[in-house]
Amino acid sequence: MDTMSAIQARRSVKHYDPSHKMSESEVEQLISLALLSPTAFNIQNWRYVLVRDPELRRQIREAAWGQAQVTDASLLIVMCADLKAWEKEPARYWRNAPKEAADFLVPAIKEYYEGKDQVQRDEAIRSCGIAAQTIMLAAKAMGYDSCPMDGFDFDAVGRLINLPADHIVTMFVVVGKATKEAWPRPGQLDMSEVVIENKFM
Repeated sequence: MDTMSAIQARRSVKHYDPSHKMSESEVEQLISLALLSPTAFNIQNWRYVLVRDPELRRQIREAAWGQAQVTDASLLIVMCADLKAWEKEPARYWRNAPKEAADFLVPAIKEYYEGKDQVQRDEAIRSCGIAAQTIMLAAKAMGYDSCPMDGFDFDAVGRLINLPADHIVTMFVVVGKATKEAWPRPGQLDMSEVVIENKFM
């Protein structure tokens, strides 16, 4: 499936076949594509928690107000981010770059993030959002459906997955075989309402 078709066909599916299992090669392919998602300064601050343990998934479902897709989808990915990725050996993010690029960008990472908690958090949300869309489009191209989720108790899920203190949970993405199609698109706003030329009036 080409990219434009995947964008048009992707929907947030809520009902999945709990008996369907993705192969390890499929999961690896999906995550390898997610790893190509862009991040500022190439800090790769996303962390993908693949929840495979059935009991843990049941507990996470409880923290997600009983939403069935948490346990029924083939794959539950808790999208997390390392808020301090920028300071953890930043030279490794530019190890294959030309020396002049690394010499400029590696010090710039510290200058951009140090002491700026809101910037670090905003970057984490941006990175995971881009990666989530990459996962969902890749899943559709692979013949799977998906759903992004934020309807859960973030603190409870953090405890369940033993989230490190310098990480945050940003969202879930579930992937699997749909048993029921999504509703028809409920109402797309007209382009004229959401596209602004140059500046707001």
